[in-house]
Order: sequence, then structure tokens, then C-alpha cells
Amino acid sequence: MEIRLGGLETPQVAALLTEHLADMRRYSPPDSVHALDLDRLRTPDLTFWSLWDGAEVLGCAALRELDPSHGELKSMRTAAAHRRRGVAAALLDHVVAEARRRGYARLSLETGSPAEFAPARTMYAAYGFTTCGPFGPYLDDEFSVFMTLDLTAQQPEPLSTLEP
Repeated sequence: MEIRLGGLETPQVAALLTEHLADMRRYSPPDSVHALDLDRLRTPDLTFWSLWDGAEVLGCAALRELDPSHGELKSMRTAAAHRRRGVAAALLDHVVAEARRRGYARLSLETGSPAEFAPARTMYAAYGFTTCGPFGPYLDDEFSVFMTLDLTAQQPEPLSTLEP
């Protein structure tokens, strides 16, 4: 398995992101969907990675710079056929390592509050993310949960058991 920089030009990633947006719209009202489409993931403030096993995409994640000391985790998605296999943990380990390498003091994220997002919130909490208020462009929203990780604190143990 391999984490690759990019992948937005591939039909596999396009399909994964289409699935991602459809799920976000299924569980949250339109004004509460903060997932990015392909075009919005191609902006210079974002870095996008995809996790592959041969020609099959297993998941993706992006990192947005909010300011020189604060990053945002975006577009975390695991393909439905590969959930509960460590894909998200491998991507999260990778993004957190990159955020640390860039010198960010904090990495934040927005995820959903409905029950369907509970596995993601549980994984983030296990990694050391704690709930916080809205950050960056976000406003308080009953369908959003905001979480942050202090990157100046002791580094948590990686969650991943994959060999990317």
C-alpha cells in the first residue's frame, strides 16, 4: 500500500469523492456540508493525498493551511469496502506527521454530529483530538463537531497498522 501525493486527476479518486459528498449530503443539511469537491481540493492552500493498493484507491485526506501555525484536516474518506482496516488511521498518521513537519502548533477538523459520524469522532479522540469551538471560516452549527490537536504536546502513538 502506498500513500501518494495527489490523485485528484484519477477516476478512482473522483468516484471516492463523489461517494463522500453524497454521504455528507445524506446526513447533513446543505448549509452544514463542508466537504470539498474536486475543484475546491485543487486550491494552492490544500495538499491532497490518496492511499492506494495497486490500482485501487482505499482512501484520501487533505491538509489545508489556515495560517502558518494552524492546519485543518479536510476530506478524510475511506472507501466503503475498506473501512475498519486501518486506512483512515494510516492517512491520519501521515497528515499529522506532515502538519508537524510544517511546524503547525495545531491541527483542527470539522466533522458531523449525527450518529453516522461517531466512528470518525471516536478515532480522532483516540488520536488525541479534543472538542473545541468553531475555527477558521466555520460558524457554530448543530450538525458540526469541531476538534483540535495540540501538535506541541507529546506526539501520540501512531494508530496505523498498515504498511503504506
